[in-house]
Amino acid sequence: MSFSIEKREKGYLLFTITRSETRNAINYDVMQGLTQAISLMNDPTIKALVITGEGDQAFCSGGDLSVFHQLQTKEEAYGMLSKMSHILYSLMTLTKPTIALLNGTAVGGGCELAAACDFRLAREGIRAGFVQGKQAITTGWGGGTILAEKLPAAPSMKLLMEAEIQTADYLREAGFIDHMYSNNHISACETFLEKLLTVDIKVLESYKMMWILKWEENKLRERIEKEVRNCSVLWESESHHKYVQNFISKKMKK
Repeated sequence: MSFSIEKREKGYLLFTITRSETRNAINYDVMQGLTQAISLMNDPTIKALVITGEGDQAFCSGGDLSVFHQLQTKEEAYGMLSKMSHILYSLMTLTKPTIALLNGTAVGGGCELAAACDFRLAREGIRAGFVQGKQAITTGWGGGTILAEKLPAAPSMKLLMEAEIQTADYLREAGFIDHMYSNNHISACETFLEKLLTVDIKVLESYKMMWILKWEENKLRERIEKEVRNCSVLWESESHHKYVQNFISKKMKK
């Protein structure tokens, strides 16, 4: 299995991508796991969802190109991109707090996954970046639209358009990372959540709804759909196919 789901005694659900051999890249199994974790959040005894990666090297390296390289046309790409965008929208509009626990690098779609969460905690020294531009595509799971909703225009544009991997300090200053830690990632996360988990669940849900209503009024779902369709067009471009072929060739040589 590519993931694990654990209900922790302190009152939160811990979802871990268990694909450290691929730097915790997302495949269809991980997508199914995220869908399952989100559905489990209906449990009234669970107050928050924490998402992290296995090991200490990577939080998530985005979509697994070893799997998704088969997608050639915009129609084929749209199926995968749309599926994940629905998952991220469901994650973002979950009525309970969500935390991306960046225990290692976050690249491409990994940053999109992190952006969809309410809070981003990162280990000191990690690096992360929206590198999709280097792959001749844009964010395609809704992450660019989500970032534009959560960060001011200038820093979000810079992160997306430069397509560079940045330091944790830079990302903290840009507003992408909310808190940094140096100790055990689970302990750090539980310390961060400590006060929040003592608050009544109805209060937490009522506050979260304030943002959800704002996102609905701003037509977030429709805007994400446009992002997905734009990315699917770029996906079938010669430039992107060339990048994927080079990626696969380098991987096979290792």
